[in-house]
Amino acid sequence: MKNYKNTVFYVILVGGLLAVMYGVIMLGTQLQNAEAIADKATSANAWQDFLDSIHHSLRHPLAILLAQIVTIIIAARIMGWVCIKIKQPVVIGEMLAGIILGPSLLGLHFPEISAVLFPIDSLSNLQFLSQIGLILFMFIIGMELDLSVLKNKAHDAVVISHASIVIPFTMGVGLAYFLYQYYAPANVEFLSYSLFIGISLSITAFPVLARIIQERGLQKSKLGALVITCAAADDITAWCILAVVIAIVKAGAATSAIYTVLLAVAYVLVMIKIVRPFLLRVGEVNSSKDSLGKREVAIFFIVLLLSAFATEVIGIHALFGAFMAGAIMPESTRFRSMFIEKIEDVAVLLLLPLFFVFTGLRTQIGLLNELEHWLIAGVIILVAVIGKFVGSALAARFVGQSWKDSLSIGALMNTRGLMELIVLNIGYDLGVLSAELFSMMVLMALVTTFMTGPSLDLINRLFKPKKSAMGTKIQDRTKYKILLSFAKSSTGISLFKLANALTAHSKDNSVITALHIAPSNELHHYEVEEQEEDSFRDIKEVAKKLEQSMSSVFKISSDIDTEIIQTTREAETDLLLLGVSESIYEGSILGRFLDFTSRIINPERLLHTVKQAESPFLTFSRNDQINARVTAAVGILIDKNFTAVDRVIVPVFQPQDMFLLTYIQKLIHNSNSQVIVVDFKNALRDNEVFREKLRQLEQQVPNHLVIYGEQELTEDTWQKQDLMLINLTVWEDLAAKEVTWLKDAPSTLLLIDKKKLS
Repeated sequence: MKNYKNTVFYVILVGGLLAVMYGVIMLGTQLQNAEAIADKATSANAWQDFLDSIHHSLRHPLAILLAQIVTIIIAARIMGWVCIKIKQPVVIGEMLAGIILGPSLLGLHFPEISAVLFPIDSLSNLQFLSQIGLILFMFIIGMELDLSVLKNKAHDAVVISHASIVIPFTMGVGLAYFLYQYYAPANVEFLSYSLFIGISLSITAFPVLARIIQERGLQKSKLGALVITCAAADDITAWCILAVVIAIVKAGAATSAIYTVLLAVAYVLVMIKIVRPFLLRVGEVNSSKDSLGKREVAIFFIVLLLSAFATEVIGIHALFGAFMAGAIMPESTRFRSMFIEKIEDVAVLLLLPLFFVFTGLRTQIGLLNELEHWLIAGVIILVAVIGKFVGSALAARFVGQSWKDSLSIGALMNTRGLMELIVLNIGYDLGVLSAELFSMMVLMALVTTFMTGPSLDLINRLFKPKKSAMGTKIQDRTKYKILLSFAKSSTGISLFKLANALTAHSKDNSVITALHIAPSNELHHYEVEEQEEDSFRDIKEVAKKLEQSMSSVFKISSDIDTEIIQTTREAETDLLLLGVSESIYEGSILGRFLDFTSRIINPERLLHTVKQAESPFLTFSRNDQINARVTAAVGILIDKNFTAVDRVIVPVFQPQDMFLLTYIQKLIHNSNSQVIVVDFKNALRDNEVFREKLRQLEQQVPNHLVIYGEQELTEDTWQKQDLMLINLTVWEDLAAKEVTWLKDAPSTLLLIDKKKLS
């Protein structure tokens, strides 16, 4: 009755008000100029007005900016993916995306598209938005610096980092002497020019270096800790020097810049002695909270903006203020992690790519149209590499590092990446760098960053450690090895319980390894140990309760699939256990369209589609590629509150399902499982070999194995089971046909055999 009254009230209210509005509109139309309205009412004029309105909207600055942002993000993600596949930092791809969208490629070959997408009058909006992104990014970089490590390793780190600045800086000043007459803009003093060339060759990309160390698993090593410390000291020193250089450039002379430098020193003292204690107190008061409140976040943002504003007014650039604000934030790892998470996605994924493209729009490779230009670019790259790589390596060797570690330090410190682009853009904005030299320097930044990975690989090959004893390897190969890879802790626990069920009574002859791979773009170098501990805490507790030994492997990678495959091969794994990785493309028309387009831009997915690679999944997005590229047997667990394996059901459809007998035997032997084998389509009756093997297994484990016919299955049978084992290819076929009993199935282990199991 109540619902009826509400419906009547709703109809009367809405209908009555619509009638009132209609009456008012009809009365209002009588006030119009009838002739003028009639002239505009023709269908032709209406259509043209509509087209003009659309065209005007497309040319609106906001519409252009939004179109630019979408294009930039897509291009950056695609090029980032390409670089991941060739084992290069994502920043390389984002830098290349900027050059591709600039006059060097898009503007050169498709000038009409470039003019529409990046009109000259729109670049100022793009520049200011990218500067906001840079301010937020430099704030993050400041917070990522762990100043406490400088106290522990200050001596060696300071020697190496300062050598890696002074040597290339000196070589840069010397190079400027030869470049000044030909490549310096008019009215630029040699002092300003030489100092900027020097600082351009001296910078190290701290964030890129930290990511490389993470992905190579060096964060816990003595080398990794030393390099991080060197890079931190390098960053602080380089940005302080850059602030002085900017002050000199803006003042026009070193004597005039003294006042700016003195004001900058006063600013730094205020930040350290007055602002920092206040922020530390704010951090202490809120250290016990699960999240930061809006008041605290507002305080930190105000400090950031005021600091950036102060340094911009002083004359040492807003980016230095943002960096300084981040460096004086409370040192609590938990606090910094929480605050960085609030701004990193917007700053790094949305705004920072705008800076890469803006840099690309300034980079005109076409200006290097003579052999002499390319020779000069080569000389710049050579001087940069010698100054940074060789200088850092020799300094590291001098303080007592081995040749391998010294060369590795040189290769890592030679990484310039995004930080170099920031310095170059500052020089370009100040009018110190010409368009030609700016383009050469961008090429230098790309080359020196690109060469870091291959240089480290070459160094590792040259100093390859001796192989371990063969006897240990032979003994290790006889064991049954299970590798379980998980993203979420709950998935890892289920996979571990399954691995334990397969090995519980064969602990001496089996090895269980849990693998967790954290995306490199989601983890900061200072929180690696904490993240590793959190990742395995719950699984280790379960392992302790089950009295099952387990080794853990924590890795950081930008290409998780490839890392899983490589780890599986290196460990000579017999069985790889994975959780379900659901596709975001399933379940909608738009999703299926995006799935199709992703296959076009993703060569691996396209290759799998065209070749119909071995058992590609219908409903999983990444497990298909892993499954097709590993040599071990693969099991994918569909977890429906999996807890035990007391009752297991195994549908058999074809002779190829015979390999499932190995897993049946392991479950019975190690977990005393009661197994039901279901003969679908008379697969057992028509295959004598399969039937005989099953009979032999029945004799070995009486009272643990029964065979059902298809017609004997009931809903009650399914409900009593804990786990279903099934051939992956069979399950795919059943899922495609939408077989009803799959919905009633318990937790399911999808298996495919690629390796003869012991």
